[in-house]
Amino acid sequence: MLDWLIDSLTHLNDSLLLGGPVVVILILMSIVAIMIVIAKMMQFRAADITDRRTARSALTIYRTGNTAAALAAARRSDNAAARVVARTIELKQRPYVDEAMLREEIMQYGSDLLDNLRSHLRSLEVIASLAPLLGLFGTVLGMIEAFRSLEAAGSQVNPALLSGGIWQALLTTAVGLAVAMPVIVALNWLERLVDRQAQEMDSVVTRIFTVDLSRAASYPSQEPYYDGDVFRAPFV
Repeated sequence: MLDWLIDSLTHLNDSLLLGGPVVVILILMSIVAIMIVIAKMMQFRAADITDRRTARSALTIYRTGNTAAALAAARRSDNAAARVVARTIELKQRPYVDEAMLREEIMQYGSDLLDNLRSHLRSLEVIASLAPLLGLFGTVLGMIEAFRSLEAAGSQVNPALLSGGIWQALLTTAVGLAVAMPVIVALNWLERLVDRQAQEMDSVVTRIFTVDLSRAASYPSQEPYYDGDVFRAPFV
C-alpha cells in the first residue's frame, strides 16, 4: 500500500513538472491560498464569528433597562456584533452625546471590525480569478511549442510527438481549474460569514436606537384624539 502511494505521488509529481513553470506557479498559488484559508478560519474562530446569541441576549437585557447587565453580557464574547453592542451602550451612557455623532462613531467602529474580518479575502479572489487564466496561458504556450516541434520534424512527423505535446499543454489548464475551484468555494463561504456578521451588526445597532414596538404596542396611541368639542393630547 505504501509503495503504491509513493509511486502514485512520484508519477503525479513527474506529470506536474511536465507542465513547466506555469504549473509550478499554480502550485505555489495553491499553497498560498491554503495558508490564507487556514489563517482566516483561525481568525474567525477567535472572533466567534458564528456567535449570534451574545449580541441578541445583550440587546434583550438592554431593552429591559438593565444597562450594566447588558454591557456585561455583551463583553463576554469577542464576536464583532457583541463588541459593537458593548461600544454602543458605553457611548450612550455618556452625557450630552449627540445621537448623530454617536451613530457615526459606531458605524466607523463596526466598519473597522469588518475590514479586519475581510482582510486577505481579496488575495483569494485574485488567486481564484488568475489561476484559470494562467492555466490557459500555459496551454497556449504548450500548444505553440508542440506545433513548433512538429514543424521542426518536417516530413518525418511522429503523431506521438503531437499528442504528447498536446496533453502536456492541456495539463496546465487542468491544474489551473483544480486550483481555482476550491478557492472559489472557500472564498464564497468566508465572504458569506462576514456578510452575515455585517447584517447582524446592523440589526442589533438599529434596535438599540429604536423603540421596541412589541412593547410599545401596549401603550395608548401617541396621536391626539377628539373629546367632545376639543382635541386632547394622548396620555403618556
